Parts: sequence; C-alpha cells; structure tokens
Amino acid sequence: MPAIRALFWDVGGVLLSNAWDHEERNLAVEHFHLDKGAFESRHQEVLKPFEEGQLSLDDYLGRTVFYELRSFSREEFRRFMFSLSKSKPEALPFARSLAIKYLMGTINNESRELNAYRIAEFELTKTFDLFVSSCFVGIRKPDEQIYRLALDLVQRPPDECCFMDDRHVNVEAAAKVGFNTVLVKDTQQLQQELEKLGVRP
Repeated sequence: MPAIRALFWDVGGVLLSNAWDHEERNLAVEHFHLDKGAFESRHQEVLKPFEEGQLSLDDYLGRTVFYELRSFSREEFRRFMFSLSKSKPEALPFARSLAIKYLMGTINNESRELNAYRIAEFELTKTFDLFVSSCFVGIRKPDEQIYRLALDLVQRPPDECCFMDDRHVNVEAAAKVGFNTVLVKDTQQLQQELEKLGVRP
C-alpha cells in the first residue's frame, strides 16, 4: 500500500463540537423558547443553500427565526450560535502533531460565517493547509464530488490520502472514491486506527 501523504479531517464531531447540528439547534430552541417544529421545518428547507454558501447567516436567520417579531435580537442569536463551538481537548493537539509530516486539509459541511468563526477562533490555519468546506466549494458531503475536488486540489491519488469523519455515510462516500478512511469514535481510537495505516507524528 502506498504511504499516506495527505490527511483530510471532518471538523464538527472530530476536532470541534458540531457547529449547528440538531443538538445545537435544540439548545437554541430551549434557550430562546422557539417552536421546535416550525424552526426545524424552516431549517431543513434552507439547509442546503446555507451550507453551500448560497445563503448568508442573516438570510438564514430571517427565514428560520426572525420571520416574526422576537423578544431577542439577531445579534443575541448569532452570539449564542457561535458560543456553542468548543474544541475537543485531545483532538486538536493530535492533529497539530501530524501537521509537521503530512499535508493537512478539512472536508466539512458548514455555513460560511460559522466556518470562518471556527477557523479563526480555534486557529485552524496553524494546522491545516486547505479547507474544502461546503460553503467555499458549493458541494456538501456525502456527494462524492467534494472528495474528488479535494484530490484535485492536492494533486494526490486517493490511496495516498486518508479521510476521517464521525459519520458513516461520509466515510463510505470517501471510500468509494478510493480514500483510506477512519470512522472516528474518539481521539484514542482515531490514533490507533491511523497507526495501523502507518500514520504517526
């Protein structure tokens, strides 16, 4: 098997908490006393363009929350959304330890403003060489085209690359393209699986 030279990481659920998944949305529903059914229905209607960079955060909030008068402001809601992002304590240091030897990239589904905030807040540019984020490239996982685009950008064959994600559907799609893959449960398990592939600091 060829040596792995490039590592591609999911962000939410692997390196950081999820940006705006169902758990985060549930917290917002509870905190702001939203009608969960109405909010989730509106969220699902605009999720694709939101994560593909076609819809700004302000537009998203206008369609999902502020289509009627609220007792809180858009800025309060934005701050709450951003405050939910937390790092996974062991994951980021481990990723940084690999950045010395390997080309490092992300392949993740995130909206533009949340993605930009998380890159800056957690200093991800110190670890990653490129960000194949859905909001930048207009394609979302598990569409196989996002993985093919990542290969085009780094000019590496898939068997020299490894993709890591905590969702089976995304790992399965990367494997179909030819990536080595790891389904991530926790950082210790990830480290063990990478060592089996010859990947170590």
